[in-house]
Amino acid sequence: MFGPLAPSHLLTPAEFDEITTTNYRGTWLCSRAELTHMIKQEPMKTHDGRPGNRGVIVNVASNLSLVSRPETPAYSASKAAILSMTRSDAVDYAKYNIRVNCVCPGVIDTPMTSEVTPDDPIIAVAPMKRKGTPQEVADAVLFLCSSKATFIQGASLSVDGGYVIN
Repeated sequence: MFGPLAPSHLLTPAEFDEITTTNYRGTWLCSRAELTHMIKQEPMKTHDGRPGNRGVIVNVASNLSLVSRPETPAYSASKAAILSMTRSDAVDYAKYNIRVNCVCPGVIDTPMTSEVTPDDPIIAVAPMKRKGTPQEVADAVLFLCSSKATFIQGASLSVDGGYVIN
């Protein structure tokens, strides 16, 4: 949930709470439930002989957890909290052979970004100069869940057309 574009002093506590509850608390509740079950299961074998694990969690943060943009304090903070939780959980659950990582999408072609046009500055600043697709984010998640990523832990993978490097 993005919420209203406004600097901190113009956001109401209710708006701040709705954004952070939806984004951060919602992600935490999902991770908590997943981890509770993953800890109890036996490690799964991989098809290619790489080390197995009890599960993989890929949280969804945002490129705004990595860089700042005007008038997004609650959204950016909620997504940065997800990134920080990802790293903490990666440390805590590695001993159970549970991998925890996150993707940080940029502007993705979804209803949330329907009003973002190709000439919008948020698109123009990214080297690839376009919106990403939901499939491109899904591909990044699939990679992090795969046995090709068995030694990746606590990472954040930007899926943003290069937005954060500019």
